[in-house]
Amino acid sequence: MSFLDSDQRLVAPSDIEPGVEPAVSVSPGFAELGLSDAIVAALEARGITAPFPIQALTVADALAGRDVCGKAKTGSGKTLAFGLPILQQMGRAEPGSPTGLVLAPTRELANQICDELAAPAAAVGRRVLATYGGAPIDKQINKLKSGVDLVVTTPGRMIDLIERDAVKLGAVRHVVVDEADRMADMGFLPQVEWILRNVEPGHQTLLFSATLDGVVDSLIRRYQTDPAMHAVVSREVTVAEMAHRFVSVHKMDKVKVAAAIAAPARRTMMFTRTKAAADRLARELQREGVRAAPLHGDLRQTAREKSLQQFIAGKLPVLVATDVAARGIHVDDVDVVVQYDPPSDHKTYVHRAGRTARAGESGVVVTLSLWDEELDVKRLQRRLELDEPIVEMFSNDPRLKELLQASRM
Repeated sequence: MSFLDSDQRLVAPSDIEPGVEPAVSVSPGFAELGLSDAIVAALEARGITAPFPIQALTVADALAGRDVCGKAKTGSGKTLAFGLPILQQMGRAEPGSPTGLVLAPTRELANQICDELAAPAAAVGRRVLATYGGAPIDKQINKLKSGVDLVVTTPGRMIDLIERDAVKLGAVRHVVVDEADRMADMGFLPQVEWILRNVEPGHQTLLFSATLDGVVDSLIRRYQTDPAMHAVVSREVTVAEMAHRFVSVHKMDKVKVAAAIAAPARRTMMFTRTKAAADRLARELQREGVRAAPLHGDLRQTAREKSLQQFIAGKLPVLVATDVAARGIHVDDVDVVVQYDPPSDHKTYVHRAGRTARAGESGVVVTLSLWDEELDVKRLQRRLELDEPIVEMFSNDPRLKELLQASRM
């Protein structure tokens, strides 16, 4: 297995694969990896001139037609790593018979992949379509009838399309399973395997995941043939690298405190336990003069997409999300995470907190608690080894404005 660190040098870390000698070399450019002039030009037009580590490792093998297994986190550049080689090699599709298939765990990720690949696809005369549940299936079927080369889809929607005879898999020559570990976490592996079993033999399979053990390893063994194994060795952002603040609030003042924390920030993510709570908090923040929108599974897909895109573009300062809806969302420059409802366990805390402090930036995590939640919060702190006071504050407290500077309360 080959590895690449964040400086784009090939390495073989002993803690991952003992006994492998390090091989250091400068990462090649996109053209040197074997990508066509048209694709390279499309990337340069978007200001993308040098490959990310996972791209430098995997593109050449994918272009050579090998099955590829890539270990890399969300936001590491995986989409171009698997998308560019497929677009360059894939044939043109007949109506309802795509030649490439990308399986993604969430509709948000499916849309992000489709958007990322739109320009290089156009450069080589190929069409890309995202299909997923929660959107009108008839519209998706009509687009497939016009001839779509690469379909980016959630597993459930792809099975629906196959059962309706809207998609035939006989022409598929390239299959991608993206974020396989999250597919497993969300219970989608049976659907993924059903689809893989129904693709004609001899196709190329690319699999990307943050972890390659357990059920993901079984997926690799069953559905890939002698895959080229590559991993990006990335340093995790740890709890110790974020500023953590714990604020005791009063029930009638809680929304105003949240609004005061978000006011000076460019982007704030707030987490609630339930969908109803996310809707309610977004409405109440708007009454306080804070532009906010909810994100959860009961919203119409168009509303989810609009809110997420506005948040990414910096036009929506506050996104109020449930934990499930936030899966797979990769947004840089989130200044502060507000745990409006304290998380149920330390793993959820870390997952929420990881939305900030990305790409080397600093980040602040603020947990709000009512009087009857403080014991649970203190237990959470012990599990996280955080020694921070729980400080009582009201919405007019000037210290709230200092949270983004991670000042001591």
